[in-house]
Amino acid sequence: MATYIVTGNYTAQAIQGMMANPSDRAAAVKPLVEAVGGKVIAYYATTGETDFLMICEAADGEDIVPALMVAGATGTVSNMKTVRGYSSEEFMEAQRKAGGLAAKFKPAG
Repeated sequence: MATYIVTGNYTAQAIQGMMANPSDRAAAVKPLVEAVGGKVIAYYATTGETDFLMICEAADGEDIVPALMVAGATGTVSNMKTVRGYSSEEFMEAQRKAGGLAAKFKPAG
């Protein structure tokens, strides 16, 4: 399973709804991610440039992107960004592969 980090902002409509009817957003998003075979690892309300950060796992981007499209289509979130996260072990393997590829590459000039 691949790890994805999703950030975004709540719209004014969402904030008005949360003030009128407080809800656990982690619990709300969990069934959506699970419906595409994924798993929510963590969900945080954040301060700064974004209002939330979610860490989830899914087989690949083709699985997680449809769930995020559904959330975005509601009009209650905006500025969603998704990045693929790599564990330390995965990044070590990438470094090893890069070392093996370096001799096969001829830079410009």
